[in-house]
Amino acid sequence: MSEFFVKFHGPAETPFAKGVWKIHVELPEQFPYKSPSIGFMNKIFHPNIDELSGSVCLDVINQTWSPMFELINIFEIFLPQLLRYPNPADPLNGEAAALLMRDPKAYAKKVESYVDRYATPEDADQAGEDDEEDSDDDEADLPLRKKTNGQMNGNGNGHSNGNTKKINGDAKNGNVEEEENGDSDEEDKMSDMGELSDEDDIMGKMDD
Repeated sequence: MSEFFVKFHGPAETPFAKGVWKIHVELPEQFPYKSPSIGFMNKIFHPNIDELSGSVCLDVINQTWSPMFELINIFEIFLPQLLRYPNPADPLNGEAAALLMRDPKAYAKKVESYVDRYATPEDADQAGEDDEEDSDDDEADLPLRKKTNGQMNGNGNGHSNGNTKKINGDAKNGNVEEEENGDSDEEDKMSDMGELSDEDDIMGKMDD
């Protein structure tokens, strides 16, 4: 099992355009035959993304994943499409779904307000840090408690402790930056899917 973070920029010409989100990605040992788990670390207002946990309702990840897909497809295609074309009929956020169906303009304004409040570059950088501090405080009070890095829920959300390094890359519909966890002996842990550990690219340099 391996995990890392990706900075995801909202697709252009949408209410999400100015937003930056920290996405937690967890790769199961069976990857690419089993789909990765992803979750938004900072808040987003969207019918198919749970506001509290960051869980994503996306069939291509949850049900129809194929080993032919690459990780970059998630951030270049699947997530931008989800943000552009939400499905209010299958919501994880009922308030967002109801508002979108009732008043699309009001929905767009609320999305933008969430971007301003929760999805600045600084918000993305700090996402999850408060949880880590709280966890450290709890462990100080309970010294016998076992410490677990990257606490996850069933939908692949959580956080990971440790130093990270940024790997920048551009995608057509959303720019991404990968922050990979782990020591130097894990730099090649995703070599099956391409040069994700290369400091110049995330799965190759994408065209503008």
